[in-house]
Amino acid sequence: MKNRKYIYLLALLPFLVVAFLYEIVPLIMIVVNSFKPDMGGAFTLENYQTVFSKLLYRKAILNSIKISLVSAIVGIVIAFLGARAAHQHQGKLNNIFMTVLNMVSNFAGIPLAFAYMILLGNAGFMVNVGKELGIDFLANYNLYTTGGMSLIYIYFQIPLSTLLLIPAFDGVQKQWKEACTLLGGNMSTFWRKVGIPVLMPSILGTFSVLFANSLAAYATAYALMMNNISLLPIQIAGCFTGEVRIRAGLGGALSVTMMIIMVIMIVITNALSRRFQKGVAKR
Repeated sequence: MKNRKYIYLLALLPFLVVAFLYEIVPLIMIVVNSFKPDMGGAFTLENYQTVFSKLLYRKAILNSIKISLVSAIVGIVIAFLGARAAHQHQGKLNNIFMTVLNMVSNFAGIPLAFAYMILLGNAGFMVNVGKELGIDFLANYNLYTTGGMSLIYIYFQIPLSTLLLIPAFDGVQKQWKEACTLLGGNMSTFWRKVGIPVLMPSILGTFSVLFANSLAAYATAYALMMNNISLLPIQIAGCFTGEVRIRAGLGGALSVTMMIIMVIMIVITNALSRRFQKGVAKR
């Protein structure tokens, strides 16, 4: 038995080494650098003061939080309906639906930005259709705004959140629906009083994943907007790839700020999840 444990540890060793070198060490370096001035010197809070005092970085934080919240909320609402439909309808159609979900969940980054440029850019196909048919909404649509970015983020949030929510619906038992019907309730009553409260821990967990996913998304936003929109990932990348000089300290402070926002969201969703779990247990 002991030999088997050693074999497992030996098999796990390469993963631990990679995790340490490519995750733990860079994380420590980022945190340490965030307290160092870019010109050298003793530890300081100057980088954090710059982050929270300069309008550019404050706007980046607010824009990132706004787009992440909007895309996560809208994405999870649509994903809930899709996951419910996939759970209720089994068979060949469901297999096709799962295949499409797996395919589009990997369609992100630069190809996704390029696709939206073709469809909804200034000279995009749908914009030209709107101009020809007199549809003002399409003809005057501006993809290169915060609202346009939110639409793209929502697109790649939906398949991911649907795939994460589908297994959670297996916990909703058919007997509960029958009991609700016998007690005089309808489907709306069941989902409001039973289904959604039971699924809420999974919904909140998925929400935190979606929030982190959109908060750290970089390739799509940069390919579409370059530096014309202020987002945390773009500002962080600019600190390390600038043409003038690398600002590792400021980039570290922005990175730590992003991590803190993620941790706060995870703490909030975990607290709400435990509250719902206790409420379901009391019922």
